[in-house]
Amino acid sequence: MVEPADPFSKLELELRRGAIVLAALSQLRTEQYGYSLRQALSARGMEIEEGTLYPLLRRLESQGLLTSHWRIQDGPPRRYYVLSEDGARLYARLSASWNALSGVMADLINDGAAE
Repeated sequence: MVEPADPFSKLELELRRGAIVLAALSQLRTEQYGYSLRQALSARGMEIEEGTLYPLLRRLESQGLLTSHWRIQDGPPRRYYVLSEDGARLYARLSASWNALSGVMADLINDGAAE
């Protein structure tokens, strides 16, 4: 008999998908290379696998939301990313949307807990 899959893992992954984009954008207001971005996010509790982060950075750059350049400084060449003007505008809009949504969700969750 096959045990039913725990729905938590799948649903948590769905919650994190959109949050990862916003988390990455939040840290790219200043230049970061992939590993430094991953470390900055990890230090704040947002773990991201390399296999998720690097394709995300390339996708955001292809959408015009990031710009990048290579730099050689104290080690191997590294590609540095930063928000483009369009990325900065989108980040502001997504942040406002996130703040509104998280306020609504907090109310919904707290109302449910009070019952």
